[in-house]
Amino acid sequence: MALLALALVLGACTSEPEAVVDGAEDAAPVPIRVFAQQEPSGDLETNDFTRELESRFNVKFEWNAVASAGAKEKRQISLAGGDYPDAYILTTYVDQFSQADVLRYGQQGVFLPLNDLIDEYAPNIKAAMEENETLRAFNTAPDGNIYGLVAYSECYHCSFPNKMWINTSWLDALDLDMPWTTEQFRDVLRAFKTMDPNGNGKADEIPLSGSTEDFGVRIMPFLMNGFIYDDDSTYLQLRNGRVSMAADKPEWREGLAYIKSLYDEGLIDPGAFTQNAVAYKQIGENAGATILGAGTAMHPDIFVNTGPGNTRGKDYNPLPPLAGPHASFATHVNIGVSPGAKFVITNKASEEARIALIRMVDYMYTPEGQAFAETGKEGVDWRRPEPGEQALNPELKPQFARIPVDSGKKSNNSGWSGMGHFYMPREYRDSWVQGADIYAPDGYERRLMEATKLYDGHAPEQVLAAESLWIQPEVAEEINFLQMNIRNYVEENSLQFITGNKQLDEDWDGYVNGLRELNAERYVEIMQKAYDGATR
Repeated sequence: MALLALALVLGACTSEPEAVVDGAEDAAPVPIRVFAQQEPSGDLETNDFTRELESRFNVKFEWNAVASAGAKEKRQISLAGGDYPDAYILTTYVDQFSQADVLRYGQQGVFLPLNDLIDEYAPNIKAAMEENETLRAFNTAPDGNIYGLVAYSECYHCSFPNKMWINTSWLDALDLDMPWTTEQFRDVLRAFKTMDPNGNGKADEIPLSGSTEDFGVRIMPFLMNGFIYDDDSTYLQLRNGRVSMAADKPEWREGLAYIKSLYDEGLIDPGAFTQNAVAYKQIGENAGATILGAGTAMHPDIFVNTGPGNTRGKDYNPLPPLAGPHASFATHVNIGVSPGAKFVITNKASEEARIALIRMVDYMYTPEGQAFAETGKEGVDWRRPEPGEQALNPELKPQFARIPVDSGKKSNNSGWSGMGHFYMPREYRDSWVQGADIYAPDGYERRLMEATKLYDGHAPEQVLAAESLWIQPEVAEEINFLQMNIRNYVEENSLQFITGNKQLDEDWDGYVNGLRELNAERYVEIMQKAYDGATR
C-alpha cells in the first residue's frame, strides 16, 4: 500500500468552487454518514482536511472508518445489511467498487446517478469530463449514467509497471555493456553469478530476483515479453481487433523454455516465485555486501532504499525491454487508473447531503483542493515553488512543492492521503517541483519518468485494456470466476514448467487441454463482446 502511495501524486482541474451557500453558515451543519478506509497514521475525525470540508461546506461527518485489513469484506457487509451510509469515499489501492458493483447497485437504485448533480453543482467536474474523454469513459456506465467516480491519476511511470532494474555498478566492475537481447541478458546474469562482482570473494551473488505481488515485481512478464506479449493479468492478447489467449501459443512455450533455462543455471532466485515484498527488500538491502544483480519492480524503492542516506539506490538503473526471438514488448496498463468507483452517493443521502457531497468532490477537482486532500495543508505539507525550482515537466511552470517529512516523524494528520485521490491529470502531476538529481530523494519521480521513456513505444500495436471494459452484471460473476481460475492455472503451470515439476516436451499438450476444460473459449468470448461494445 505504501509503495503504491509513493508512486501516486496529484492532479486537478480549473476554478475554485463556491464555498457554503449564502446563509448556510447560520444553519445547522448537514449530517453525512460516510464509509471510508482510514490510514494507520491518521484520524479522520480530527484530520485537517476533514475540518476544512466541514467548515467550507457546513457539514458534519459521521465516519464509519475501517482499517485496511479486511476492508473489502467490511464494505460488502455494510451494503448487505441495508443500513448503509450516505456515501462511500474509498482508497482505490486498498479497495473500491468494481465496475460490476457500480452497474449492479446503480441499476438497483442503491447508488444515485450523479449526472444532474454534476451539471448543477460541480463546474470543475463538469469541465474535466468535457475536456477529458478518457475520464468521462471511465466514469460513464453503458446506460449513460455516472453512478460513481474513479480515482483518476495519470501516472506515467505506472503505465509501464513491469520494469527491470540492473546493477550498473556490477556492469562497470565487470566491464560489461548493458544487455539489449534475451541472450545478452543471460550472459550478464552468468557473469553476475560467477565473476564475484561484489568483490568479497564469496559466491553469494543473486543474479535476478523479484516478488509475487503487484507493482511489476513478478519476473516472468519482463522475460516473456521478448517472445509474446504478457500483460501479467489476463494472459489475453489483442490482434486486429480479435481477442485470444496468449498463454497457449507456441511463442509462450518458447518463452517458458527460455525462463526455465535461466532457472536451471541458477540465474533466477527461487524465492522470486514465493517471497513477499519484505523478503525481497531484505535481499536488496542485504547486511554487508551487495548481493542482488537485477530486480523487477515498477520502481526500485520496492527492493532497495532510495531515500535519504541510502547507499545502494543509485546502483540500480533501468534495463530497457529486451529484444527476443519474436518481440520486444513491455507490459502496458491504462495510465494507472483502476476502473470502478472510489466515490458513490447512496439513496440514503438527503438532498442537502447529496449537494454538499458533490460540491466537496468538485473542490477536490481544483489544484489547491486536490493538494490539500492528498498531501495536506499549504505551509505544512506543501509550499509554493521558489525561484529556480523546476517542475517534473521542465516545460511547465511549477505550481507546488512538497515539504519533506523528517524520517520517523509522526504524521501531520493533515490530508486524506490515498483517500483524497480524485483528479490527477498528467499536466497537474507534472507541475510539482522535482529536483534535478534523479538519484536524490527529491528527484525520484524524475528518475521514474526517465526510466519509463525507455519502455514507452514497446507496447503492442493493440492492447486489450481489459481492466477498463464494462462487463454487464449478468456475466460479471461468470467472468470473474473464469478469469480467476484461468489466471491461477496459467501461473501455477508456468511455475511448474520453469522449475521442472512439469516438462514442456511431455506436458505442454495436457496444459493446453486444461485451458480448454476451464472454458477459456468462453472467457475469450465474453471479453471479445465487451471489447466490441467499448469500440462501437
